[in-house]
Amino acid sequence: MLPAFPVRLADRAMPRARTVPRPSAVLATCVFIRLQTAIAAPIGDCFELSLSVDAHAASMSASGEHAVGGVTTGVMKLGDTVTWRARHFGILVRMTSAITEQQRGPFRRWRHEHTFTAMPDGRTQMTDVVEFQSPLGPAGWIADRLVLDRYMPRLLRQRNSWLKASLEARS
Repeated sequence: MLPAFPVRLADRAMPRARTVPRPSAVLATCVFIRLQTAIAAPIGDCFELSLSVDAHAASMSASGEHAVGGVTTGVMKLGDTVTWRARHFGILVRMTSAITEQQRGPFRRWRHEHTFTAMPDGRTQMTDVVEFQSPLGPAGWIADRLVLDRYMPRLLRQRNSWLKASLEARS
């Protein structure tokens, strides 16, 4: 199945998650993460599963993450929103997001973008680019650097491993 809207191409490969400095003063305190995952599945299948509310909930079952508002099942489309409820660090969290960006929730800023690139060997390269910033000024900055910039890549890798295993089991 073809993607519901255009798929952007990844710009360059980076083997591991890492924070990437940005010049903008507004985004200077954001944490940036970039992960790449090679998946032995067609690009359209990867794209569609990445938009699945059900797949997201299944991939994040360790935190009890589930949809409680907006689109609560099926594949999201451009303009859709979903409200998630989960437990992280023992704290119950609600977050409402559109396809890539938090609308309301625990972060001052949250943006998560997937890009997909068809590889010559038939696999798909999925690239996650995440930028986030906690609220509470200096205390949020400290939480981002001491805890979340390690926790978030681990959480994203967990989700990507689930997506990869699910997609490759179909092939």
